[in-house]
Amino acid sequence: MGSGRWSADAYETAERLRGGKSAFAYSDSGARSVHPGLDPFDVGKRESRDSAEHPDSLAIAVLFDVTGSMGTVPRALQKKLPRLLGLLKEGGYAADPQLMFGAIGDATCDSAPLQVGQFESDNRMDSDLGRILLEGGGGGQKTESYELAMYFMARHTATDCFEKRGKRGYLFIIGDEMPYPAVKPREVSSWIGDELPQPVAIRNLIAQLTRRWDTYYILPEGACYAGDGQVLGTWRALLGQNVIELADLNAVCETIALTVGLGEETIDLDEGLADLNDVGSAAGPTVGRALAVIGAYRGARQGGVTRRRARALRSAPVRRALPASHGEGTSQAFPAGSVLL
Repeated sequence: MGSGRWSADAYETAERLRGGKSAFAYSDSGARSVHPGLDPFDVGKRESRDSAEHPDSLAIAVLFDVTGSMGTVPRALQKKLPRLLGLLKEGGYAADPQLMFGAIGDATCDSAPLQVGQFESDNRMDSDLGRILLEGGGGGQKTESYELAMYFMARHTATDCFEKRGKRGYLFIIGDEMPYPAVKPREVSSWIGDELPQPVAIRNLIAQLTRRWDTYYILPEGACYAGDGQVLGTWRALLGQNVIELADLNAVCETIALTVGLGEETIDLDEGLADLNDVGSAAGPTVGRALAVIGAYRGARQGGVTRRRARALRSAPVRRALPASHGEGTSQAFPAGSVLL
């Protein structure tokens, strides 16, 4: 997967052909089970690979909790998809980004606790979003099966950015609750198809995950547990400063794009916020607050000379016109496993 190129025109055409109908036709049609194209059971690995078309692939995965109040997240993200791709590509944040979208529920009670798409470079990523089942369930105990999704990402993905260049991909988990304390063998067997001899403790899993994936947790305002100290404390214990509180869900695409740009050292935070202004996004203040800690840390690591050099090497100045959004109203913050060991 990962061939082809993103087209804003194709996105606009698909929007027109829907004639105002939902982009999430699979879920809205009354589906009750995971779409076959997103079923993680016995899939082997989801792959992000280089090609002549995309010689410097960078894997970016976005997994969102779709339980309860979080079910609006993929709808918001789908509307802003052109903005995300515009900043990543036209802004020069990443040469060949390949995006994968997926969804997280609760394996103790949901019909589709894990949904995982393919890594794509073209408009098929929009199709994967549209296949997500917005189940809206959840267990109601301030926990969802984030650990099952992280297990899949740690053990069932293969990326050339890591295998060929030693560069980790980016994983964004958008949610408002805590993971369960361990990956359960029964759930892994039922939903992924692996047989585990014993549970995998969440801290051991995070150490495996962060070796390959620069992992971020985004908690948006308006979610059920927004600002909850227990939820934030749990994730900060696991991911350190890579926990992002976002005051406006509509800024999620811009937040993801600038986080990647900061990690790739193609921008500093001030440059990224200027880019948002250039493309007509009103999300700058929200994103600036959300990424203040990560931006300051990245800036201290890079130093002004490194940032200016990276900026000069960008292939396309962001001040050209980028695709407008619809309905608009870290690479590594810690060395892999250092938070946990």
